[in-house]
Amino acid sequence: MSRLRLLAMLLGLFGLGACGAVNPTMPLAPNVDLQRYSGRWYVIANIPYFAERGKVGSYFDISVEGDRFRDVYWGRSDFASEPSSFTMTGYVVPDTGNAYWRESPLWPIYLSYLIVYVDQEYRYALVGYPGHGYGWVLSRTAEMDEATYQGLLQRLAQAGYDISQFRRVPQRQEDIGKPGFQ
Repeated sequence: MSRLRLLAMLLGLFGLGACGAVNPTMPLAPNVDLQRYSGRWYVIANIPYFAERGKVGSYFDISVEGDRFRDVYWGRSDFASEPSSFTMTGYVVPDTGNAYWRESPLWPIYLSYLIVYVDQEYRYALVGYPGHGYGWVLSRTAEMDEATYQGLLQRLAQAGYDISQFRRVPQRQEDIGKPGFQ
């Protein structure tokens, strides 16, 4: 999919209302250390939407410099294919404990990136979006045990999410077709 086509779909999905300031509609992580948050995050589960639906082995690479960041998504249509990517850049909203980001696929469009939770060791994170229509369960490793996954889903439920909408993202060939996976 071309970048221009992806951008057009993003604009249609999030609408021009995403251009203005948006207040978070859920509690955020109290204080995110941006340097510790930087790096690779595997997508363990998400609420599937067009850009990530059906992708396998997906992850985000996040780099932060000051209050600016770069968020690169990588995903494959199958495990035999090369990964494709799209990049968002943005800034951290001041006075939010570094948990509220505004990211853009193309100026002047900005979308909200809400860090709902990150554990003390920065192994797991939950990312949301105003209105609860999009959400992600992230991990520093490609695999997550079921007890940890269920505990993170409960945190999302407490933040107002309908956790039945989340689907696990296959990170290994043997995950494909398992219950609860895309």
